[in-house]
Amino acid sequence: MSFNQIRFKEFITLQRGFDLPKNDRSIGQYPVVASTSIQDYHSEFKVKPPGVVTGRSGSLGAVQYIKRPFWPLNTTLWVKDFKGNDPKFVYYLLKTLGLDQYNSGAGVPTLNRNHLDEIIISIPTVATQRILTSILSTYDDLIENNLRRSKILEKMAQNLYREWFVKFRFPGHENVRFVDSELGRIPEGWEVDTVDNTFTILGGGTPSKKKSEFWDDGSVNWYTPTDLTSSDHMFMIQSSKNITELGLKKSSAKLFPPFSVMMTSRATLGVISINTTEACTNQGFITCIPNERYPLNFLYNWLKENVDYFISLGTGATFKEITKGVFKTIKLIVPEVTVTKKFEKIIEPIVHEILILQRKNQNLRQTRDLLLPKLISGEIDVSELEIAMEEEVTQ
Repeated sequence: MSFNQIRFKEFITLQRGFDLPKNDRSIGQYPVVASTSIQDYHSEFKVKPPGVVTGRSGSLGAVQYIKRPFWPLNTTLWVKDFKGNDPKFVYYLLKTLGLDQYNSGAGVPTLNRNHLDEIIISIPTVATQRILTSILSTYDDLIENNLRRSKILEKMAQNLYREWFVKFRFPGHENVRFVDSELGRIPEGWEVDTVDNTFTILGGGTPSKKKSEFWDDGSVNWYTPTDLTSSDHMFMIQSSKNITELGLKKSSAKLFPPFSVMMTSRATLGVISINTTEACTNQGFITCIPNERYPLNFLYNWLKENVDYFISLGTGATFKEITKGVFKTIKLIVPEVTVTKKFEKIIEPIVHEILILQRKNQNLRQTRDLLLPKLISGEIDVSELEIAMEEEVTQ
């Protein structure tokens, strides 16, 4: 399998993204692509698919493959000219280059496209590129299918929550008397209380970055808001950074048990996920500990249902934040335990399937990421493989 050594500027042309003020964005069908993920949707687009986008400013290193017309923000670089190379191969190759190592910013991390031009890279023929992308895309397609199934299952759970606890159409509701409360008409026997009286909440903290003994070889999962915003999953299986037991002890970070509910409480407020191992967070979180009055799946869906309300309570000039003090005073409805127990019994198999799908995806990603550099570098020879290629629809 032969590879050609060429300069990066002979491989592709990168272009800076476009300005789009937040107040100019509107609900639409076209993704607004930021440096690590799709940030919004807009009624107009700038680039036709397929698109390959990476971070230019702020967050560097992530590479995205976009299948729809899109608007790349000015914090990104997008591939303006693939120069005859397979777009999906370009995406995979960029993922192996470690683009964050080319940071040229003094304060804010910045990727200068001109600094990449003279890098020497190894490129196989376009026919071989397509074989490589076909192999790797198989993993991506399986991951995407599992993600779709997970979202459908989560939507089913949310709809059932709304039916029972927002519309009050729970089993036997026809025979229940409704009474007035601070939060409107509620079933008799249900209560109105505060968060503080209903379940425990915890904040987080960050060990000193100057002390390596707080970080090196750490074994304690330590979540930051970026872990949740870049994932968009119901469950968090592993944090991107770990701290040591000493780092936990010497900071305000609080260890909480598996299957607690983490919610980002500042900047991007209201992103919610469930940890599957003992964990702690930085100070950008409110973590809720479920109990009999507010069991796990009920608590998770209550939080999801009220995100807009939490955001409305946020304060701050630089970025919105809801404090633990304010969060504790929130009034909520506490159903009879028998009703929430029935809900948990119905929802638990659905949620368990979501977790199984996430764990499958974790294994698929690990396998794909092990194969990726070996395939892209030619360490694994695919020249003898015969793989039927499908034309990619770009309209």
